Amino acid sequence: MPDVALTRLRVALLAFFALDGFVFAGWVVRIPAVKHQTHASAGALGLALLGVSAGAVITMTLTGRLCRRYGSHPVTVACAVLLSLSVALPPLARSAPALGAVLLVFGAAYGALNVAFNSAAVDLIAALRRPIMPSFHAAFSLGGMAGAGLGGLVAGFLSPLQHLLCLTATGLLVTAVAGRALLRLPSPRPVDRERPEAPGARRLDRRTRSLVAVLGLVALCTAYGEGAMADWGALHFTQDLGASPGVAAAGYSCFALAMTVGRLTGTALLERLGRTPTIVAGGATGAAGMLLGALAPSVWTALLGFAVTGLGLANLFPVAMERAGALAGPGGVATASTLGYGGMLLGPPAIGLMADRLSLPTALTSVAALAAVAAAIGLATRRVNAE
Repeated sequence: MPDVALTRLRVALLAFFALDGFVFAGWVVRIPAVKHQTHASAGALGLALLGVSAGAVITMTLTGRLCRRYGSHPVTVACAVLLSLSVALPPLARSAPALGAVLLVFGAAYGALNVAFNSAAVDLIAALRRPIMPSFHAAFSLGGMAGAGLGGLVAGFLSPLQHLLCLTATGLLVTAVAGRALLRLPSPRPVDRERPEAPGARRLDRRTRSLVAVLGLVALCTAYGEGAMADWGALHFTQDLGASPGVAAAGYSCFALAMTVGRLTGTALLERLGRTPTIVAGGATGAAGMLLGALAPSVWTALLGFAVTGLGLANLFPVAMERAGALAGPGGVATASTLGYGGMLLGPPAIGLMADRLSLPTALTSVAALAAVAAAIGLATRRVNAE
C-alpha cells in the first residue's frame, strides 16, 4: 500500500479513536442529570451503569470474529454508527431498569467499536513497522477531554436529550467523513475469511493463547487503575486530605492530562526503549506514583503522585493491545480488551470493599500493587515482547 494511503488510513483511524472518547465523555458528564430524571437511588444508578461494562464485555469476542470474517474497516464504521445512535438513548429512560437496558446497548456498541478500531490499528502498525499505537489512544484521551469540557459548557442550557442528540449528529458526521476514507482503503493485512475448522485456517497454539491472556492481564492492571482513579480519586482528596471540591476534581484532571501526555510521547518512547523497558518502567512509575498519591499527607504531594501515576500507566494498555493483536489478530485484541474491561469493572467495587474494611488510602495502594504486577509481567514476557 502506498505511503499516502497509509497516512490517510492513520488519519481516519485517529478520527474514530477521538470520536469514541468524545462521545463517551459527553455521556459521562450528563450522568447526574439522567440520575435525577430517572429518580434512581445511588445503588440503582450503580447497577444501571454496570450495563455499559457488561454490554462491552459481551460483544467483544463476537466483534473479533466479525473482524476476521468481514475485515476491521467495515466493522469499525458499522460500530461507530451504532455508538452514535445509542448515545441518545439514556435520556429517554424514565426508570433505573430502563436506563440499565439502554446502557447495555450503548456499552455493546462502545465495546465493539474498541475491538474493531484497535484491530484496524494493529494491521496499520504492522504495515508501517512503527509502534504508533499510543498515538491512537492519545487521540481517544484528547477526544475524551474535549467531550467532557464541551459537555460541561453546554450543560447549563441544553437538556441531556438535546446534548446527546448533538453527540449523535456529530458522531454520524464524523463517521460519514472518516468512514468513507476507511471503506475505500483496504486493510494492510488480508482478511482471513476461512472458518476456524476449515483446512489451512490458522489455529493458535497454547503458547500464543497463554501470551495473549498474559497481555490481557497487563491491560487489566491498567484499566483497574483508571477505573479506581476516576471513581475514587476525588473522594480521596475531599475525605482524606480535606481538599475543596475544585481541588478534588483537579486530582483526576492531573491524572488524565498526564496520561494523555504520556501517550502523545509513547511512540518515541517505544522506538527508543522497546516494549519490555516501556512496560517495566511504566508499571514501576505507576506503582511509585500511586503510593505517593495514596499515602501523601498533603494535597499538593498527592496531586504530584496522581500525575506520576498517569504518566506511568499511559502506555501499558496500548502496548498490550498492539502485541495481542500482532500475536493473534482481532481475536487477540478481543481477548485482551475483554480482560481489560474486566479490570475496569472490578476496580471501583474492589476499592470500595477494601475502603470499608481498611481505609480509602490503603485501598488505593492496590492500584500500585497491580501496576507492579504489570511491570513483573513485562519482565516475564520480555522475550516475546522483543520479537
